[in-house]
Amino acid sequence: MQGVLTGFAVIAVVIGVGYLIGLRGYLGDQGREVLTKLAFHVASPALLFTTLARADLSVIFSSRLLVTALSTAAAAGVFVAVGVARGWGLGRTTIGALCSSYVNSGNLGIPIAVYVLGDASLVAPVLLFQLVGVTPVALTVLDLASGNGEKGPLWRRLLTPLRNPIAVGSLAGVAVSAAGLKVPAPVMDPLTLIGGMSVPAVLLAFGISLCGSTMPGRGPDRQLVLLSVALKSVGQPAVAWALAAGVFGLHGAQLLDVVVTSALPAAQNLYTYASTYGVGERLARDSILVSTVLSVPVLVVVAALLG
Repeated sequence: MQGVLTGFAVIAVVIGVGYLIGLRGYLGDQGREVLTKLAFHVASPALLFTTLARADLSVIFSSRLLVTALSTAAAAGVFVAVGVARGWGLGRTTIGALCSSYVNSGNLGIPIAVYVLGDASLVAPVLLFQLVGVTPVALTVLDLASGNGEKGPLWRRLLTPLRNPIAVGSLAGVAVSAAGLKVPAPVMDPLTLIGGMSVPAVLLAFGISLCGSTMPGRGPDRQLVLLSVALKSVGQPAVAWALAAGVFGLHGAQLLDVVVTSALPAAQNLYTYASTYGVGERLARDSILVSTVLSVPVLVVVAALLG
């Protein structure tokens, strides 16, 4: 259980520092917004490019990734169906669907993969799937929902992902890896250094956002938060287990891998997306916070039953 506790401890400390920064007002009234923009427009694209440019894309062709993709689609699909039926709006429904299915495969998934699963590379398929498959689609929908991409001809709408820095960084990294290119050190090293700011900036901005906030799960987004947390903490790992064991015949370490990665909480960068597009910010913040807290006992139970 050391990996679970270590991963959560790191995240909690950095978020706590962000909360103290917000409480003391060290970065002024615009501190959270500046950190969010820094992460979204500069640091995260650099991190995604350097990560994917050095990744082995062959890992995407596996039954374990297919389980991840199907469980992600199932959790997100349930939220979308309810959102459409209840009239929650395209932007809020998209953020809620992401909070229901987009796992924290980076800053939390990596240490848990190392300490619980024994291999950091096991989280790579999930990371690639989310960055290359889910993120460009979701951000395109948010672009269109916010009005940034709803005008103009069809070809311009289809190019919406190419105007998004997160999507550009991801797709560029995949292109470099697929082509077998080696980025020169004078180019890669500065990008790696800049990319290193991404996770701390996201966590600090998230911590600042907690200042003066009410208890999670209250207010107009209460139903959305409860649904997204239930799907993320229980629904997605349950679907992953059923698919892995019942459909694909996975067992032992492989079964543990897919269920553990599916049980990871919602990723902190989802708050960055919500804040950037000005939609579902409280929904993202509360869902991330509650699912992160709940994922501790969930991961402990999963590891105990399948480990």
